[in-house]
Amino acid sequence: MTASQPDVLLEVRDLVKHFPLRRSIREIVRGERPAVRAVDGVSFFVRRGEILGLVGESGCGKTTTGRVLLRLEEPTSGEIIFDGQDITKLSREEMRRLRRRMQIVFQDPYDSMNPNLDVFRIVAEPLRIQGLAKSHEEMEERVARALADVELTPVEEFMHRYPRELSGGQRQRVAIARALVLEPDFIVADEPVSMLDVSIRGGILKILQRLVRERGLSLLFITHDLSLARHFCDRIAVMYLGKIVEQGASDALVHRPHHPYTQALMEAVLSTDPRQKRIYTGLAGEIPNPANPPSGCRLHPRCPLASDRCRTETPPLVEHAPGHWAACHFVEKALERLAAAEAASPAEEPAG
Repeated sequence: MTASQPDVLLEVRDLVKHFPLRRSIREIVRGERPAVRAVDGVSFFVRRGEILGLVGESGCGKTTTGRVLLRLEEPTSGEIIFDGQDITKLSREEMRRLRRRMQIVFQDPYDSMNPNLDVFRIVAEPLRIQGLAKSHEEMEERVARALADVELTPVEEFMHRYPRELSGGQRQRVAIARALVLEPDFIVADEPVSMLDVSIRGGILKILQRLVRERGLSLLFITHDLSLARHFCDRIAVMYLGKIVEQGASDALVHRPHHPYTQALMEAVLSTDPRQKRIYTGLAGEIPNPANPPSGCRLHPRCPLASDRCRTETPPLVEHAPGHWAACHFVEKALERLAAAEAASPAEEPAG
């Protein structure tokens, strides 16, 4: 899928990232080149001021996709169009300058920080690398503003603390401040709340939402939690074994998932209504080895709707409803099963 709208900041076209594996003697003789197909033909876009959720099981390629977008990992092939420019063709120096506009927030804030640096030097490091502060006073001012933006106040109390002196939530706020200090246009947030207590996740998410709204940021929010993505993101792209299998507006995708895999993710979300019947998808087994993915549709070994066609023919990503895309040969059957499960659920009792 492609997009040419002027409000699109980032467009990814047929992105591929393979990690070569060590070859055996037999593979060398046969000329085979085994590789982990972490990302295998992914296409999507992110609008200006939009939060796009990238959702899927562990090992499906979400984090690799985010790293490749910023060229922290080099793509094997494909295009990454950022503000009209294909950044896969940029030199290392050109990419360094562009990273003023593209930043990342990692999953584990402690591992992504130098424990020997205090908060001021951690947040100021991007300014120093990019040469954007003309004086120490300007650097202090920009760091203080970034810390205030993530609600680490009073900033004087946090400036000279070390990561070991902060809680997990405070460390993640420092990581967000470090990404914000360059005033970027696009941020990859790689499961930024998955390692935090539930009690403090909401505060981090509210900060990110406020920054998107106030600054017009575009955000790629990577998560394995579909229910969280539904409430936090404008649109959701569902990824399975290196490919996007469904994409659409958050509410539409969650309330009417077109793909059996998305329905399986919804089945894993606990309901607060004890009378609510679950959508039984029938998916079995574990995610296959990305070094040797199944032929045809990659879900077919686990999918109850699979036929011979699924084993041989890769389904394209097709727009089945306005803005709602799915890669499945049997979308109508999947929707029929969903409707049958909903019909079997008890009706809500009238209030009062």
